[in-house]
Amino acid sequence: MILKDLKQLKKLMVIQGDISGRELARIAGYRSHTYVQRLLRGEVKTLEAEPALRISKHFGVGVDDLFLVGASSNAGRSHQGSGTAAMRKSAA
Repeated sequence: MILKDLKQLKKLMVIQGDISGRELARIAGYRSHTYVQRLLRGEVKTLEAEPALRISKHFGVGVDDLFLVGASSNAGRSHQGSGTAAMRKSAA
């Protein structure tokens, strides 16, 4: 799932008790806060469905209010390999 509006997520975090990135990671079910911190900095934009659902439920909003539903199943994973695929296509 792709995060639609980072500002909206940050606003919800402030409104509902000034939730930290670490706390948001715990809410999402992550053991480490690193990925959520990257999400909050705008370095990544995707989450797997389950963490996205947990976050939405915690804030009392629909998952489609924060995330684009039905995004790639690779959501939340590193996209390092996408550059090599593009290079292979251009070389062909």
